Amino acid sequence: MSRFSRRAGREAPVDADDTRVAVVTMVRDEGTVLPLWLSHYADQVGEDNLYIVDDSSEDGSTDDLPCNVLRVPPVREGKFESSRMRAVSGLADGLLGLYDAVVFCDADEFLVPDPAQYAGLRDVVAAHAARGAEAVGTLGFNVVQHLGVEPALDLTAPVLTQRHYAVFVPTMCKPSINLSGSAWVAASHGIRADYRVDPAVFMFHLKFADRDLLHAAGEHRRKMVELDGRSQVTSWRRGGDELVGLLEKVSSGIDPARTPEFVPPRGRALDRLVIADDQRPGAHRAPKGGQVKAMEQRPAERIPARFTGTF
Repeated sequence: MSRFSRRAGREAPVDADDTRVAVVTMVRDEGTVLPLWLSHYADQVGEDNLYIVDDSSEDGSTDDLPCNVLRVPPVREGKFESSRMRAVSGLADGLLGLYDAVVFCDADEFLVPDPAQYAGLRDVVAAHAARGAEAVGTLGFNVVQHLGVEPALDLTAPVLTQRHYAVFVPTMCKPSINLSGSAWVAASHGIRADYRVDPAVFMFHLKFADRDLLHAAGEHRRKMVELDGRSQVTSWRRGGDELVGLLEKVSSGIDPARTPEFVPPRGRALDRLVIADDQRPGAHRAPKGGQVKAMEQRPAERIPARFTGTF
């Protein structure tokens, strides 16, 4: 992997200090979590290397930001996911003329390298670039609020000092780090490249991290489905009340005295987090199954203590 993409035939960055990483998200009216996204990734790669694709926001959340904002026209009805993937994949491919890797994630998704192994995202990219990786997958978690024990989330304070439990979600183990310009597919749960999941890179998804924020997000996203059909086959079609009910079920199963700390998968269990995409030859993706199904079937586990305060 090279400074100006592997296709340019140059050598990989020597170390993390010489590594350039861009982080991209696409948003519409995500004013609640977007400031946290900006703060977290600015700390990781610098605010000049953040790119927000604004999908017709009306809440003012993308105005006067210190990072790069690309305003795009509304996605045509019925083609949201395919259009979104084409747009962000094309953007990433272009940015790889200047960067060593491009991270794509939603505004409520936070990549946190294990502090026991990496100093940050640039360290992750430098390590995988040296191995010639085309993409890197992450361990995906839905952070959950322990209702009745943990108070409402304060988004101005470190999240992982306020939240201590999460559900491991295999389908959220997405190839979020792109080093080759390969196109993302399956709503970014897959990519047209071979890749492996790095068990030392966690992705914390905050959708279920606060009951009130979850209800508001559920109603907002269901409205988006009704407006233009986006993500209608995913949990976006579920309203706030249904999602809060799911959080209540997960939370009720948490017993602090008996809830173990999450241990990253190894060997075959890790390998099974990447499967061939049976609809797209040459593509690979995270396992199918859906977030809601995983939340219904898997217990919450304790977030490893070494991550406390990392974001």
